[in-house]
Amino acid sequence: MKQSLQLRLGQHLTMTPQLQQAIRLLQLSTLDLQAEIQEALESNPLLEVNEDAGTGADTESGNAADSGSNTQTDEAVTGEAQDASVDMQSGDMPDELPVDSNWDDVYESVLPASTAASAPADDDRGFENQSGAEESLQEHLFWQMRMTPFSDADMIIAEAIIDSINDDGYLSTTLEDILSGLDMAEEDEVGLEELEAVLHQIQNFDPVGVAARDLRECLLLQLKRYDVSQQGVADAIVLTGDYIELLGSRDYNQLMRKMKLSREALQAAIEVVQSVNPRPGGLIASAPAEYIVPDVTVKKANGKWRVELNFEAVPRLKVNTHYAGMIRRADNSADNTYMRNQLQEARWFIKSLTSRNETLLKVATAIVERQRGFLEHGEEAMKALVLNDIAEELEMHESTISRVTTRKYMHTPRGIFELKYFFSSHVSTASGGSCSSTAIRALIKKLIAAENQVKPLSDSKIAKILEGEGINVARRTVAKYREAMSIPPSNERKRLV
Repeated sequence: MKQSLQLRLGQHLTMTPQLQQAIRLLQLSTLDLQAEIQEALESNPLLEVNEDAGTGADTESGNAADSGSNTQTDEAVTGEAQDASVDMQSGDMPDELPVDSNWDDVYESVLPASTAASAPADDDRGFENQSGAEESLQEHLFWQMRMTPFSDADMIIAEAIIDSINDDGYLSTTLEDILSGLDMAEEDEVGLEELEAVLHQIQNFDPVGVAARDLRECLLLQLKRYDVSQQGVADAIVLTGDYIELLGSRDYNQLMRKMKLSREALQAAIEVVQSVNPRPGGLIASAPAEYIVPDVTVKKANGKWRVELNFEAVPRLKVNTHYAGMIRRADNSADNTYMRNQLQEARWFIKSLTSRNETLLKVATAIVERQRGFLEHGEEAMKALVLNDIAEELEMHESTISRVTTRKYMHTPRGIFELKYFFSSHVSTASGGSCSSTAIRALIKKLIAAENQVKPLSDSKIAKILEGEGINVARRTVAKYREAMSIPPSNERKRLV
């Protein structure tokens, strides 16, 4: 084969480090972005927090947009290499600053002057999050165990029992298994009777109902603490101890025959049973509170829905003018080269933050424009919306919309929602249109809330009601939506009166 040289021309897109950084910042949540900014501040001396940001209204278009208006920001980063409109190398900021230039003449802060007061100092942030670690259920029980006058052998048994209690407060292991796993001395050998005695003492610990072996025992431990003279308490104890299976299947007619109770007396007993906690361990082993910081805020002003970025969530950044002024010396020393590189990284970091804010504002504004019905009337007015609809409207790639809407939250008058919440599949209607699955779930929830609890609506009946309103939905679809909302089936929703 003969060797030869060939010259070929072609075009291809390259993922520059700056574009990769923009994509990475675009998909970060607010908390992750705060950590990323803090890391950049610690590693780059050219970056610092801007504590002197103004509160004027002269650049209001930089951090807010009216829903329905045609005004858009000048630049937008789609965050996707396949989108040909992305050009991270272009912009108003020159690649190289003149030696005698002043940084303030060229650079504008990533956050406009129209934002609210600057973010609080680090010492004031998350004050409510500085509490100590949550106490676990086992630690709470061990503390009570040490306060109880157990013998040495009983102390070992109590430790084994407490170790076998799950977060709901139930004993997850049989006493036989606990006995076989005990490492006791020969003179301290024990039997099941000793384990039962220690178990009964632990069942008197706080919270009431802990260390139960099943639901019946858990409920009885709590009901026996009630005053038997109160209405329905004695019947509730009998109901739980002897007929809990019938109660679970809601066979009220058979319960009234077996217990020889009137409908009113049985209802009073059921109300007492429902007043106890089937998961007593949850009172102690509660999960720590999770705080959500909204990225955008939506409010109605002068008849228009206005979308604003929440700049209180992240610190304001600027370039350190002192270090930037040191780069004016046109030399190739190691220190000057290092400072130039840090300045370039600071510029790209701030530019990426600016692009992230602009893209987030554009996407949020487009969502609000499509979902005005939800903001004004609630979930039943939610429209069907998919990522591709917003991508086509903003001329961005669909994966970019996915990045922007993931783990980003919108604060509305109806609550705080993830941007993904406003996207849902659609179901066809009799008129040939489409209805959002979110709106259908809201309708199902409304129908179940207004149903006759003595004779609740079945999934087939709900499907027929929706069909009468022009929404073509199958019974299995109703069941799927109902289960997604953690609503039990009709036989479990049945009430006595």
